[in-house]
Amino acid sequence: MTNYSIALIATMLFLFASSSQSPTSYSTSRQTPNTAPSKTSRPSILFDDFSYTNRNQLKKHGWILRNAPGWPGVPGATWSQDGISIVLDPDRPGNRILRMTSSTDGTSAKTKQTQICHQRKYLEGTYAARVRFTDTPVSGPGGDQIVESFYTIAPLKAPMDPDYSELDYEYLPNGGWGIAGPTLYATTWETFSPEPNWKKDNVFQTSNGSQAGWHTLVVQVSDQKVRYFVDSKLFVEHGGNYYPEDTMSINFNLWFIRDGMVSAKEPREYQEDIDWVFHQVGVALTPEEVENAVARMRRASVRFRDTVPPKAPTLISPCDF
Repeated sequence: MTNYSIALIATMLFLFASSSQSPTSYSTSRQTPNTAPSKTSRPSILFDDFSYTNRNQLKKHGWILRNAPGWPGVPGATWSQDGISIVLDPDRPGNRILRMTSSTDGTSAKTKQTQICHQRKYLEGTYAARVRFTDTPVSGPGGDQIVESFYTIAPLKAPMDPDYSELDYEYLPNGGWGIAGPTLYATTWETFSPEPNWKKDNVFQTSNGSQAGWHTLVVQVSDQKVRYFVDSKLFVEHGGNYYPEDTMSINFNLWFIRDGMVSAKEPREYQEDIDWVFHQVGVALTPEEVENAVARMRRASVRFRDTVPPKAPTLISPCDF
């Protein structure tokens, strides 16, 4: 066999081997190398079990204890940090709760109201809290028109500001705002003009009858709807122009309605308790899902978690309204 024949046979064998390579092997050699699937990112949440021993610990976790004067409530009243305390839960050994205590003797000079606010960085998602409403003062005569609340709010930049946002649960054990008797309000605001040129644009739902005791309150803010739940039951749904547009803070307060106090001169104190508060960004969780999430964190001894990033730049978080 000549050298030419040997070379020709070798070339043909090479070409045959190349053409018999499987298409799969060919395509695989050009794929991006396999990578491990990315882990699901942890949800952005705020959870506070209020397992503190003093007020300074609250402040370190982003809570503001109001001392600024002003609306709402009794003109000239004091907003006092002294009304915020951490107490042992008489119904659950080892558990602690946050207690707001507001007091009055019927005069503005001796009226003290309470409020706490978390940072202004919340908008869509699920808000929830377990709170204890009360009907009667812990001391002194009853009957004052007082507001016990859990709410979210953005600052009012100007009267009738179209970007204003506010979502409220408010319990009035002694009535008020034109309604007699204990009443629970769920209110969604478009905007308002403060006094002396009072004007409001909101929608609300009420439920009459005592709400004294513990309740789990859940608000879903998603898909242009705001849904309020009380103890797992849908209370009301709002939407349209009333859907919130601006970044809000999470708040609780306990205050007296102007001109709604009884004429008694004896001092009296009212209380509202908070067991926990929860928010998850961007997801409409059912009340059952919220309860399960809180239960999991408690079993894992998570007392506080805040993975909700601040806005960029960080927003000023006033606690004066």
